[in-house]
Amino acid sequence: MTSTEETLSNLSKEDRRFEPPEELAADANVRAEAYDRAAQDREAFWAEAAERLHWDRTWDQVLDWSNPPFAKWFVGGTINAAYNCLDRHVENGLGDRVALHWIGEPEDDTRSVTYAELKDEVCQAANALTELGVQKGDRVAIYMPMILETVVAMLACARIGAPHTVVFGGFSSDALATRVVDCGVKVVITADGGYRRGAPSALKPAVDEARAKVKEQGGEVEKVLVVKRTGQDVDWDDDVDVWWNDTVGEASTEHACEFFDSEHPLYVMYTSGSTGKPKGILHTTGGYLVGAAFTHWEVFDLKPETDVYWCTADVGWVTGHSYLVYGPLANAATGVIYEGTPDTPEKGRWWKIVQDLKVSIFYTAPTAIRSFMKQGQEIPDRYDMSSLRVLGSVGEPINPEAYVWYRHVIGKDKTPVVDTWWQTETGSIMISPLPGVTAGKPGSAMNPLPGIGADVVTEEGESVPNGSGGYLVLTEPWPSMLRTIWGDDERFVDTYWSKYKEQGWYFAGDGAKKDEDGDLWVLGRVDDVMNVSGHRLSTTEIESALVSHPKVAEAAVVGAKDEDTGQAVCAFVILKDEAGDGGEDIVEELRKHVRKEIGPIATPRQIMIVPELPKTRSGKIMRRLLRDVAENREVGDVTTLADSSVMDLISDGMSSGKAED
Repeated sequence: MTSTEETLSNLSKEDRRFEPPEELAADANVRAEAYDRAAQDREAFWAEAAERLHWDRTWDQVLDWSNPPFAKWFVGGTINAAYNCLDRHVENGLGDRVALHWIGEPEDDTRSVTYAELKDEVCQAANALTELGVQKGDRVAIYMPMILETVVAMLACARIGAPHTVVFGGFSSDALATRVVDCGVKVVITADGGYRRGAPSALKPAVDEARAKVKEQGGEVEKVLVVKRTGQDVDWDDDVDVWWNDTVGEASTEHACEFFDSEHPLYVMYTSGSTGKPKGILHTTGGYLVGAAFTHWEVFDLKPETDVYWCTADVGWVTGHSYLVYGPLANAATGVIYEGTPDTPEKGRWWKIVQDLKVSIFYTAPTAIRSFMKQGQEIPDRYDMSSLRVLGSVGEPINPEAYVWYRHVIGKDKTPVVDTWWQTETGSIMISPLPGVTAGKPGSAMNPLPGIGADVVTEEGESVPNGSGGYLVLTEPWPSMLRTIWGDDERFVDTYWSKYKEQGWYFAGDGAKKDEDGDLWVLGRVDDVMNVSGHRLSTTEIESALVSHPKVAEAAVVGAKDEDTGQAVCAFVILKDEAGDGGEDIVEELRKHVRKEIGPIATPRQIMIVPELPKTRSGKIMRRLLRDVAENREVGDVTTLADSSVMDLISDGMSSGKAED
């Protein structure tokens, strides 16, 4: 066993179990037999899942894996994603069903749109884009706030076969320009601004700056389509800029839908590694839509006739693509979109939305759950959330205490929690409990879904025994898998398929362990592992130990260089509001707690009590910045942080000696 595998075996044991609610289990969309059925004939299983969608022409072959790792799914089939998300539901008599409840951040700024209304608006946008010169295969960038027009723009692109690349509205003009150049974007769709934390936040100026940067690099954005959201003043170029209302608003609601090859590109989503230029992950139409729609129906046990489903992710991330737009709309679900932050204008804003709309399925990130833990139970307790029946977690492994708090406080101990593991690259959920089949175990993503092959393996590629850790791999191709990195097949092969080339397995850098029951625990990036006096320690494990302390709401751990031990554990901790400053002995209390939970080797050298952690707007903690602070280096690029001033607070605290040894 290598030292990395030893590390990944050390996670503390979890004995709590939560069985599926009897009522949910009795009427679950997917039953235990699905695992056996999928194992007996994976291709037949996925063909059946694909039959839930409308195909203009049925495929000739389910999977072509003749040239791995370049997969083709549903070969010869033709399909249109927008038709599947809209037209077929209207044709099936569901035109009056609400497709999306939209809530703006300013109170009383709401709108609910039916499937028939959404279809008409998407047809108008498709006609407008065609008028602007966008043709099948042309790329369109979408740089928008969380408004209905963002969804309309995505589906309009899908309708005319123009691959979209959604760039998160919090990214800088540099980040936007990089993606526009790499993808060869012809048209950008944006807004004057959006609302964030109670104030308008401008977007159009960043597009203007990005357009100039694109020009410097020899590219050109031909048109910029602008939604009027906040009414802010914007600079205007009559040759390029066009108001959404003047074009989309005036276009016809009639639009004949073309059906495209199953492998026609649907979208490119950029994901940035810790170094190097962002990778443009390419998803194609047929396989992606099958994966997103089927897993949405399966994992959340969706009953579209009665459920109100809310995924809190921004559409700038893959979760917003798969589980806010394409999956739910393909399933004729009624969804929710919220424009702003969860604490504006008051800390209970999200729970008020759950109460008012009677949300029954709720899907959010562990970082949001931990921020609510910090605020305390009395805030959610003010709201009636008895409508909730399934809770979901996405984005990073959820620590056991946050899982239990989520289930207890938000779910009132009656809702299953589906802790989902997947990535931008996988397109849809790969590992998760099924709420009507699988017992929930706090902190564990449990098992691969039916039809998905996953394992935890050694450096050499041998499956590890229960109770051991290693590398998380996907062992079989799956429908929603990325097809390549845009314009860079070689990087695609090197990044994801080279480590286990001989076995033909996908590996994207996550470590995991199998517990004594054989259930999977995803432990985060393998490079988030420290070497302390020759012992390999997982940051996830120490963070979970810290958060299990009753005064701690959230923790981030990094390894910092240390002359004596090679690396030392440095922890940054946010206390719960009711804990105040934790008392003068809080640091020693926490060090003893980690020693007890894991062992002396994991005791943090430094613990710093901080007001906030550096997070991207998708909620991921940027540990490289904390490493910079812990090693007294100049703090690196903070442009993707939700609040860049957080780093100043942390750095000031370190320099003023608030960190404790």
